[in-house]
Amino acid sequence: MIDQKESKGDCREARAALEEYLHNELCSEDAADVRAHLAECPDCSAEHHVGETLTAALQGACKDRAPEDLRARLLASLRAAKAEHE
Repeated sequence: MIDQKESKGDCREARAALEEYLHNELCSEDAADVRAHLAECPDCSAEHHVGETLTAALQGACKDRAPEDLRARLLASLRAAKAEHE
């Protein structure tokens, strides 16, 4: 039987590393530890799923482009502001 204290410590460590895990920023050993924990812990696995969903939504939103006329007006405004300060 898993010690409750040990399990909570594992969860704390896994959740602390979850952001880096989601972005593939952990070394292979740490990533394997998080992966193993997620396979055994439904609570942390659910949190990981939420993180994956949010990450995918944000990545999708970043692929949208502003309409060309808005982009042109914005760039013109930025160039004018820059010219004023030079």
